[in-house]
Amino acid sequence: MAEIQLRNLSKRWGNFVGVDKFDLTIADREFLVLLGPSGCGKTTTMRMIAGLETATEGDILIDGKRVNDLEPKDRDISMVFQSYGLYPNMNVFENIRFPLKVRKIDPATHKDRVMRAAEMVELEPFLHRKPAELSGGQRQRVALARAIVREPNAFLMDEPLSNLDAKLRVSTRAQIKNLSHELKVTTVYVTHDQIEAMTLADRVVVMEKGVIQQVGSPTEIYDRPANTFVASFIGNPAMNLIDGEIQDGTFRCARTEIASLTGANGPVTLGFRAEDAQVVESGGQITAPVYTMELLGDASMISVRIGGALVSVKAHKDFRIEIDEPVSIAVPSEICHLFDRKTGARIGA
Repeated sequence: MAEIQLRNLSKRWGNFVGVDKFDLTIADREFLVLLGPSGCGKTTTMRMIAGLETATEGDILIDGKRVNDLEPKDRDISMVFQSYGLYPNMNVFENIRFPLKVRKIDPATHKDRVMRAAEMVELEPFLHRKPAELSGGQRQRVALARAIVREPNAFLMDEPLSNLDAKLRVSTRAQIKNLSHELKVTTVYVTHDQIEAMTLADRVVVMEKGVIQQVGSPTEIYDRPANTFVASFIGNPAMNLIDGEIQDGTFRCARTEIASLTGANGPVTLGFRAEDAQVVESGGQITAPVYTMELLGDASMISVRIGGALVSVKAHKDFRIEIDEPVSIAVPSEICHLFDRKTGARIGA
């Protein structure tokens, strides 16, 4: 097992900063997700942990030992990539077995270890097949089994579900969650998909432009985003964000007036979640014509335009309204989040 410490870790290419002063301890057996948009530095951070990229500054420690100068093969870490990286000439059994052969592990143990790994990802019926005879989901499970068979100190997973269709993504995500529970191995998982982060992680690190924006449990990040970037990145739909002004405890902007807000005066960005507001018959804090209505199955999503922002609220699944009809939305002060208009930082605890 392994605790991974990243100390003031940076990666630069000339003047371009890929990762900037990344400082974090990943606990033994923790499932940590690095989350952010393309180009935010999450994969670069993971590749530095693996030894596939050289850190410009800072230290990487695994169980207290500095590993910056160790080759990837000497860090006792298994990786699962976005591309499956399977050997087309080998069947599933041999693909899973390959890391044991490379590391010269006692051949007498190979069959038992391969079968145990295959069983964990439900591949026993496919061990004789070549990769070309497998579906995308099955190939990804071979890649997972190949990582598991080594029994490493840590797993590094780089967007392993991004090549799968929506249905396979859900089932494979559940499998990874179950494997994490069974294996109890430190795991660093990279994704741009906030649903994967919310469902898999013990802790989430939200990154933008190489900088950590917030670290916390999925619940903490969802309920109390540290800034407008996190608020806009986490959630489906993302948190509604409206620019306006607070005077004497009342937030105002076009078609919106929300009273009983404390902790700020002057220009702010106000946020609230679509599921926390309600469509009401009259007297809501927002009154505006409907911009769109979408049927989601379990709810109806109503959107209106407030200033330059598109604001969404979830209504009952049977609710119906036409575009351009006026709608009233209740936004109680207790569901609102306030952010500094200039910096985007959260205002208040």
